[in-house]
Amino acid sequence: MMVSELGALFEWFGRWTAFAALAVPAMLRALPRWRDWLRPLYAVLIGGLPLAVVTGIALGVVIWLHTRDVLARSGTGAVEYLPTLLAAAVLLELAPVGAGLIVAARTGASLGAELAAMRISEQIDALELLGVSPWRQLVGPRVVACVLAVPLLHILIAATALGSGYVAETLTGSTTYLKYDTAAVRELVLEDVIPAGLKTLVFGAVVGITGCFIGLHPRPGSEGVGRAATDAVVACVLFVLVADVFLVLLIKAGQQLL
Repeated sequence: MMVSELGALFEWFGRWTAFAALAVPAMLRALPRWRDWLRPLYAVLIGGLPLAVVTGIALGVVIWLHTRDVLARSGTGAVEYLPTLLAAAVLLELAPVGAGLIVAARTGASLGAELAAMRISEQIDALELLGVSPWRQLVGPRVVACVLAVPLLHILIAATALGSGYVAETLTGSTTYLKYDTAAVRELVLEDVIPAGLKTLVFGAVVGITGCFIGLHPRPGSEGVGRAATDAVVACVLFVLVADVFLVLLIKAGQQLL
């Protein structure tokens, strides 16, 4: 039983890899056709906007609450490094992964359900009969929308988290904006921040490709749409987390070589 499940997993991953090899060129060809991906991008951004704001506020306040007490016990002057720790945690890891997981949970389910409904109702077959490529019409624009949306949500989460941390620190009366801003960027360099931000492009591509793949290959029957939505969320979240680990290892290896 275990061997058969493992074989099915490898078969699924092989089909996903073949799908991704076709989806990436479709995404690149869709980039100049901004009218095709503008509507999906708007849907992803508007849907993820409230979650991104709440996530950013929660991250800033929670990290500030936990870290300030620890630093206060560490000795005189340690609290001054709180903005630096907050900025490092948010910009290097929490904001990129948070944006990826938001799009994975919301848009992954949407892509899976939408495309599965189109496949089961034979709308995609009708497009193919009319000579319209599903890759051009459906897959490419949706992947582009995800690739562009995740970095924008990442910026929003990071800005909101740093802003909420500043507000929380200001309430104690122990800092000013200039001191907070200087401390936040004290130890951060572009070589750390830029690669961490570029991870979001990969997260967006992974979510878009996985959601479209599962949506275009649903299980037959009326339960196919619901299962496609659920499977898309699980697969997208898993792929974002796995991609994050590999990308961090890759970034660290590249920095050591340089």
